[in-house]
Amino acid sequence: MNNSILYTITVLIWGSTWLAIEYQLGVVEPEVSIAYRYAAAALVLFAWCGFRGLPLRFGVRDHGYFVLLGLLLFCLNYIFAYRAQVHITSALAAIVFSTMLWMNIILSRVFFGTRATSRVLIGAMLGIVGIVVLFAPQIESITITDSVFFGSILALGGALTASLGNMLSQSAQKRALPVVAANTWGMFYGAILTGAVALVSGHEFNFDATFTYITSLAYLAVFGSVIAFGAYLTLLGRIGAHKAGYVTVMFPVVAVILSMAFEGLQLSGIIVTGTALVLLGNLLVLKKDT
Repeated sequence: MNNSILYTITVLIWGSTWLAIEYQLGVVEPEVSIAYRYAAAALVLFAWCGFRGLPLRFGVRDHGYFVLLGLLLFCLNYIFAYRAQVHITSALAAIVFSTMLWMNIILSRVFFGTRATSRVLIGAMLGIVGIVVLFAPQIESITITDSVFFGSILALGGALTASLGNMLSQSAQKRALPVVAANTWGMFYGAILTGAVALVSGHEFNFDATFTYITSLAYLAVFGSVIAFGAYLTLLGRIGAHKAGYVTVMFPVVAVILSMAFEGLQLSGIIVTGTALVLLGNLLVLKKDT
């Protein structure tokens, strides 16, 4: 599967998960829902690996990578993100989380010596500006309170742990650890670790047996986790985290388009301008180096 298809799959699926996550909030605590999500995703991947005869036996050192991957990408990342939206709007969360693109650029330089070209840096800047423009109407009335500040710090923590998880995945792929197996074990450990956090926090492992909760959970597990993470981390191994990270800027655009289609959001000059800036930045970041 070529890089363009992997990128498109990741952007479209993660852009749509914003709607699905809305149906997860309410009856079940976020940490419990996250544990359910990744337990289901891990079961799907274990079954897939068994069906395809893919290797799942690895050494202790490799499992150390998988535990860290689970902690960063499939546990802390989502706990921070879900909890942030208790205190701040999804628009502000999207803006803060898009800083993962810059974190990836910096950490790729620190850990792998990857130099981002001026074109990538300009594209990244355009993307962030585009996201700010896109969500400006939703955040202009926000006042800086302790709750908003705390929520922003949580969102920033989510972006940082996700970026560190990106570095870990890129490192694992350089050690020839297969993406599917790494995701299988990473999601398994992520579910266990998130479940442990839920238990320590005193959360009840209840379940919302409604159609919307079950179908959104299934969508998040299969599409949002198994397929999207498989596509994204494969892409990351091919083009580097400093470029692949642009998906964090692209999927809020998809979320806005879906909101226009299903929630009655009206098209405006701000939406057009913000989207145009993001797409221009996308072209600069992903254009092949000559």
